[in-house]
Amino acid sequence: MSRSRPDRPISVVIADDLDLLREGLKEILRTVPGLAVVGVAGTGAEAVAAVADERPDVVLLDVELPGDDVLTTVRRMNTASAGTRVIILSRLIGPDLLRGLLNAGISGHLPKSATREELVAMVRTAGDDGDRVMLSVSRGSLAPAVDSPARDLLSARECEVLQLAAGALSNTEIARRLGLTEGTVKRHLSNVYAKLGAVSRIDAVNKAAAAALIVPPSTES
Repeated sequence: MSRSRPDRPISVVIADDLDLLREGLKEILRTVPGLAVVGVAGTGAEAVAAVADERPDVVLLDVELPGDDVLTTVRRMNTASAGTRVIILSRLIGPDLLRGLLNAGISGHLPKSATREELVAMVRTAGDDGDRVMLSVSRGSLAPAVDSPARDLLSARECEVLQLAAGALSNTEIARRLGLTEGTVKRHLSNVYAKLGAVSRIDAVNKAAAAALIVPPSTES
């Protein structure tokens, strides 16, 4: 249902733990007529508080925001402001998590590789049409998950780290790409090995690809 706002811009809260990305999104949106950034947050708790205080039309929510898991954060936002539309931002997202988020009531998903035009269009659509759900995902994200117990083991961040490892990036390169420390990357990979029962990076990549947790290296663009 389209919502009329003759004199009021679409209000937006940006929730991401990376200062550079958060400020970059803010700079993009502040230059767009009809949009207004009314708050920013760096943790799940801060994001829920900002939604409760500002009751924005739209929230841009990083799927890996520190604090509660993203499903809990979305549900708390819905409780704090039922009219707020949540758009999930991520680099990679698994089909199970995506379905869970849709069931929790998000209005859209946008990869962090999206263009400025795609970002603005999704924010405007979410702000103006609360009944529409918008997804910008790979075809594989919409496919049924492989029936494997491994698919529920890895967090979104662990899948993200492993996907970059599958692309032959070093721990240092992965850390730089994701804005993490090298120690954090190593910890994520150690957790992945333990959860998948893998004995090496290649073994972990192969097992994760077989379980549809990541895109097989040979099919990446």
